[in-house]
Amino acid sequence: MNPLGIRNALKITAIAATLLLCPNANLRAQLTEPIPRRGLWNIPGYEHKRLHFGFLIGLNMLDYRIFNTGARTPENDYTARFADLNELTPGINLGIVTDLKLANYLNLRALPGISFGERHINFIDEHGKPDDEPLKFKSTFIDLPIMLKYSAWRMKNVKPFVVGGASMRWDLAREKQSHLLMRSIDPYLDAGGGFDFYMPYFRLSIELRASFGLTNVHNNQPSDDIADIPYRQAIDRIKSRWYGLTFYFE
Repeated sequence: MNPLGIRNALKITAIAATLLLCPNANLRAQLTEPIPRRGLWNIPGYEHKRLHFGFLIGLNMLDYRIFNTGARTPENDYTARFADLNELTPGINLGIVTDLKLANYLNLRALPGISFGERHINFIDEHGKPDDEPLKFKSTFIDLPIMLKYSAWRMKNVKPFVVGGASMRWDLAREKQSHLLMRSIDPYLDAGGGFDFYMPYFRLSIELRASFGLTNVHNNQPSDDIADIPYRQAIDRIKSRWYGLTFYFE
């Protein structure tokens, strides 16, 4: 036997003797426990899936971009009034994920769901006097976003990405609220980005996304209620905005 073989035989004999003679069962278990492998890739081959599903939960902020007329009419005592969003109120959104791989690093994603939110519009006249209370608009949306997701190289268990696409939102609370009438359906353009985190049994994605409404959601048709007229005359058009922080579990 060569010297290297002799040394290996002595090492194996020493370990076996330690295991047999050691009175501490915990120590024997530690000696026989396999050494953990560090730096493993979780769920390898995940990107090769042609189709997969998941769900999402997130926080949103609903916003309005308001264009005022500056009108001075008998109904508003010849005093121009201006509207602006008073504050951003957080809401929640829930949905499901359907992801189709189109090419390497490019996926098509359908994200239907439902979201809840609220907006507060404050009116102030040209002399700086605000209304006593803001107008409150509560919304319950059916969301239908279609996104293209472009991903970078996977860095072990983390991968950055950007998204872009379009969405349609249908507000179920379309009836008149606080003197104004809003249109129920609004198309949006969306853009955002985030990171995929590969966990041992699923992928967690964190995404920031903004949506910009394309149409005027203010329905300024004449109202039978005289109290509505000053509010409707003050606003030319309103465009919706939506900001979201979303967590995807896929």
